[in-house]
Amino acid sequence: MSDPTRPDPTLSRMLDVFDVQPIGDGRFAGECDTGGRLVVDGSQLLGQAIVAAAKTFPQKSVRSARALFFRPVDVRQDVWLDVEVLHEGRTFAGAEVAVGQGARRCASVTLLLDVEHPDVIRHFAALPNVAAPEQAIPFWMPMSGREVRLVDLEDPNDPTEIGPPELDAWLRYDPIPSRPDLARALIAHFTGHLSISTTMRPHGGVGTAMAHRSVSTAVMGIAITFHDPVAWNGWLLYRHESTYAGSGMSFVQGQVATEDGLLIASFTQDGMIRSFADPAGDLSRPEGERL
Repeated sequence: MSDPTRPDPTLSRMLDVFDVQPIGDGRFAGECDTGGRLVVDGSQLLGQAIVAAAKTFPQKSVRSARALFFRPVDVRQDVWLDVEVLHEGRTFAGAEVAVGQGARRCASVTLLLDVEHPDVIRHFAALPNVAAPEQAIPFWMPMSGREVRLVDLEDPNDPTEIGPPELDAWLRYDPIPSRPDLARALIAHFTGHLSISTTMRPHGGVGTAMAHRSVSTAVMGIAITFHDPVAWNGWLLYRHESTYAGSGMSFVQGQVATEDGLLIASFTQDGMIRSFADPAGDLSRPEGERL
């Protein structure tokens, strides 16, 4: 059972959380860890689904995953993941992973897997011209073993930090997982962390420091596509760009690149940004308003 009173999570602990274990009939069991908050990040569930699919198809690699999050997941309970095989061929495979707690389904993840092939053609988007990690601003996000540096931004949660709807973050992990499924899960995990902050950045007086207090926010969906085999050394650049905000929703697209400019993943996020229907409501509490 997960313990919400534990201190800030560590990278080694998070990799253990991703490493869900089979318990029979296509079902996997996993723990949760948020470093003290009661609600689990949707991107943590996405990482667990990636590992469950990789273990279901050990001869293939996860190429893309698309997740929808329906209900909050309580860190005080373990999760189950049911893998439904949609197709298994010589080259491609597809699966649907249901994620839940008790009798409640909380998320659904659709995954495409394949056997890696050599190039017929190749091109990829160039690394944006941003400050190098050494010139970026250190920013603490709870997880020992992970270093985060932001480009031209001190605090993405601050409502007074106003700028364009873009956010560049350098990340460095120690250790970098050697297993490809855990490496993919780790890359997917951070896609849920800064996208809503990116959307709020142009709007003075609104910031993620207000989330679950005066503004109701939630990650509703994440899609990620892995391009080259996921292996890297040193820093990763997460590039976020919010292309839309309105009608209580937000949309962010992003890329993940190595320090030497190799594009290894692209992602999108659908987020919710709304006023509380009930001013006393707080979506950071599992017993609060349901989505």
